[in-house]
Amino acid sequence: MTTRPSRLWVGIDASKAHHWWVAIDDTGTTVWSRKVGNDETVILAALSEVRDLADEVCWAVDLTGTAPALLLALLASHGQHVVYVPGRTVNRMSGTYRGEAKTDARDAYVIADTARLRQGFAPVEVPTDLAADLALLTTHRTDLIADRVRLFNRLHDVLTGISPALEAAFDYADHKGALVLLTGYPTPAALRRCGRTRLTRWLTARGVRHPETLALAALTAAHAQHIRLPGQDTAAAITADLATQVLALDDRLKQLDRQIGDAFRAHPQAAVIESMRGIGPILGAEFLVAAGDLAAYPDAGHLASAAGLVPIAKDSGRRTGNLHRPQRYSRRLRRVFYLSAQTSIIRDGPNRTYYLKKRAEGHKHIPAVIALARRRVDVLWALLRDNRPFTATPPARTHTAAAA
Repeated sequence: MTTRPSRLWVGIDASKAHHWWVAIDDTGTTVWSRKVGNDETVILAALSEVRDLADEVCWAVDLTGTAPALLLALLASHGQHVVYVPGRTVNRMSGTYRGEAKTDARDAYVIADTARLRQGFAPVEVPTDLAADLALLTTHRTDLIADRVRLFNRLHDVLTGISPALEAAFDYADHKGALVLLTGYPTPAALRRCGRTRLTRWLTARGVRHPETLALAALTAAHAQHIRLPGQDTAAAITADLATQVLALDDRLKQLDRQIGDAFRAHPQAAVIESMRGIGPILGAEFLVAAGDLAAYPDAGHLASAAGLVPIAKDSGRRTGNLHRPQRYSRRLRRVFYLSAQTSIIRDGPNRTYYLKKRAEGHKHIPAVIALARRRVDVLWALLRDNRPFTATPPARTHTAAAA
């Protein structure tokens, strides 16, 4: 007669179509292993079966994206405690077991056994609607920015095959009027036939700023080349289409930025975060997404460590004091602090003063910005702790008389 175990560890190797669950006892012996479809009814049936095997069940996953979202939501709704075992840890732990096989069942077992042997893994919390909205919106914005870069790279390449002078005449990434110009007149011949007066009127009708200056620069480039290159007509059609796509994409980005700003300002501490110079609604939203639960950072050092702004020691024997950049940290969180620090030094103030101090000490630009970012982590964490906006002068301290 088998004895009912008091505790089980369940490792889940998650994927889009199905998940593999492996349950082990306190000796590491597999007591339950099965492939579970990514369907609510199937997951609930498997959950009920596993919970009947032991008094307490500890769950561990190596993925927290959209694939296991349904699974994690169901586990949370049934009061189950789930921890996140990083994929890097699972990969390294796999090498400590016998055999070289790579299967979903083996990966799930490694996840479960790692959670059994080690403590301190971060708990998996189901995000609130606001956190989920910000995560989706900021990720979508990142994708659109990547699409914009790709379109511009293609536009520059095709336009160079029509007229190198016209390609070099404008900074198309920051000049909406130049993009509007390419939608109608992408070749030197078309520009020369149009003429300065008609081109100026055409640009004015489309709301382009400084149409006379733009028309003059475009015609100057057009008169620099009179030869027709092979495939010019096809390249011109592609150029006009790419310019149209970029303009439409810019409109989508503006609308998305407004949506992100509205969602970000719904956060109770949005005003506190935005009071820091260099942090606007976009970086503020990315900070909330990358940092997650702000209560998980007991002090500023933990937040800085999560952002990779705290050097780690690599000492051995007599070699001590060797500090290096960490390898495991949130790249997205580091990007938020770095970009906000770099933006904050544009204008005079305490941020620029501290940056110039580091430069005077001999630091180059990037180390000086990183040092400033680390200092700003302390300030932001203190502001969030006290729930107050940033002020140039520190608030007056309140002294409480000790009880006699």
